[in-house]
Amino acid sequence: MSAQARNPGDRLTPVTGGVGGAIRGEFPILEHTTYLNSCSQGALSHRVRAAYEEYLAGWDENGAEWEFWVERAEAARAGFAALLHGQPDEVAVTTSVSQGVSGIVSALPFERGGRNRIVISEYEFPTVGQIAHAQELRGAEVVHVRPDPDGSIPVERFAEAIDERTALVCCTTISYRTGHRHDVAGIAEVAHAHGALVLADSYQAAGAIELDVRTLGADFVTGGTVKYLLASAGLGFLWVRSEVLAGLLPTQTGWFADEDIFRMDISDYSPHATARRFDAGTPPVPNIYAGVAGLGLLQETGVPAVEAHVRALNTRLIAGLEELEAAVVTPTDPARRGPLVCARSTDAPALVASLAEENIVCSLRDDNLRVAAHFYNTDDDVDTLLEALGRRRHLLA
Repeated sequence: MSAQARNPGDRLTPVTGGVGGAIRGEFPILEHTTYLNSCSQGALSHRVRAAYEEYLAGWDENGAEWEFWVERAEAARAGFAALLHGQPDEVAVTTSVSQGVSGIVSALPFERGGRNRIVISEYEFPTVGQIAHAQELRGAEVVHVRPDPDGSIPVERFAEAIDERTALVCCTTISYRTGHRHDVAGIAEVAHAHGALVLADSYQAAGAIELDVRTLGADFVTGGTVKYLLASAGLGFLWVRSEVLAGLLPTQTGWFADEDIFRMDISDYSPHATARRFDAGTPPVPNIYAGVAGLGLLQETGVPAVEAHVRALNTRLIAGLEELEAAVVTPTDPARRGPLVCARSTDAPALVASLAEENIVCSLRDDNLRVAAHFYNTDDDVDTLLEALGRRRHLLA
């Protein structure tokens, strides 16, 4: 069977139903587990498992299917673009946020005496902070923006750190540590007034809250498929604002970033005219199959419906935590939080382990219990967790 003749959906069963109970049958783990850990790893669906099987079957039947594999990569690019309300030519397909961020900083000169400052929030994922500090070897200065006592990092804190020396400002859309949401548009307005570029790592947002790059304000938006996009590790995206693209020539590159990947030219550096210049080497083909399948599940429901559903679950959860007199770290205002809720614990590892004994899966960061619902969760899941926490009140701060 030729690559051109194959139908990408041949082995995939369409899923109907919106949120909560209607979609639960697609995720086998929910038959025996109260799964509230989508901020770490989305639950595995029948759809995604079938996509992996499709990849293996095609490889087994036809060997190298390069034309079809490239088409799958382009399907992922288009899916990410639709998720962000952007255009495919503005999206690079990456293996991770690390690859995307490394590509960005490789295109910035960090000249001593010029624009050599990187401003990062205290809530960035380690990969962003570590890559930023690695640029100190190239002359960069890294400035951290600390949270206020209430855990928020308002625009004013960023404004104190941004000046004419700033090349890049990193402000994660949602804090993976607390669930706080940054005012990305406000931060971007301050940064742009000083001529700086803005990166919004949106891994904890993509698929769970509506992201529109036309209004978000950032110049770069990164994310990946392992969490709310319902697929595996090893696949991510980098959106680049078209207006800044021409001035960025990454020195971290690979053959899929070339203007013509099949020319096989080793004599020069000819980056693609679009955001594909931030692609790298051979794409992660198996993960792309899974990623396209996971995106399909979300597209059928719609991110706005997912966001509304998760918001209601989290409102119920926060109210229940407050009844237990727990210290809720995440803001109660839905406009100031993302899809994960954090509560302080006296012994977070012990609490997470104890919940797991009852097949309730959550996670932890710092001294906080993290609870992350998705569109497959229900009120019953929230109530099951709250009842279990009531029996473990001594492990809540």
